[in-house]
Amino acid sequence: MNDIQHAGVTSQFKIRVEEKTHVGADGTELTAIRDLTLDLKPESMTVLMGPSGCGKTTLLRIVAHLDDRFIGEVEFPSDARIGFMFQEPRLLPWRTVRQNIELVAAPGFTEEELDRLARSVGLTEMLPRYPQELSLGLARRVALARAFATKPDLLLLDEPFVSLDEKTADRLRRLLLDVWSARPTTAVMVTHNAREAILLADQLVLLAPRPTHVVAIETIDVPQAERDPKMIEALHSDLLQRFPANFSGL
Repeated sequence: MNDIQHAGVTSQFKIRVEEKTHVGADGTELTAIRDLTLDLKPESMTVLMGPSGCGKTTLLRIVAHLDDRFIGEVEFPSDARIGFMFQEPRLLPWRTVRQNIELVAAPGFTEEELDRLARSVGLTEMLPRYPQELSLGLARRVALARAFATKPDLLLLDEPFVSLDEKTADRLRRLLLDVWSARPTTAVMVTHNAREAILLADQLVLLAPRPTHVVAIETIDVPQAERDPKMIEALHSDLLQRFPANFSGL
């Protein structure tokens, strides 16, 4: 994937959530999000970090139009395509890797594009296999390829590398950057891994405990390819000093 292909929609995505409330089984209301405003720059990677249970996944579901029970609005073109990579690969076990990717591929997605995408994430030999034949790391590669096969204008990633060993997770982070740089698209990612966030983010958004809202937005201007371990550790130490509640233990 050497030729850069830009996403079709390059306008800003605007997120306004005045209030999002869950109703528990006992009828108790719990406010997950309140007064959250976030603008996503075109073809940028925004990474969300905040305490467990603060509403990060809920926010992604709102942006993906999987949850419309909130007060506010999410503004982006009606024809925008959304790709979503969940915490679990969610592959259909009765379909091959190839079929899992083809099932969600954008209209006009060619065999050549599929083969090129498979090569970029190291799946060429896995295309005829079934999900139960794959390790978790390989299944996550399929999920990554599937998300990009939609040719998304907006890519949402909900802790896509959680529960992997660090070596495998780092390999997949690099693959994500490789595929994303070949077809830049607006992306939003949730993670609890601070160093992962620093490696990937153009815009790092720190969220408050529930009901969540934006605490701070940090812009990281250093190109991802130039973020070596020394730079990542230096920025991590700086952010830990300024935002201990968000970075302590991460």
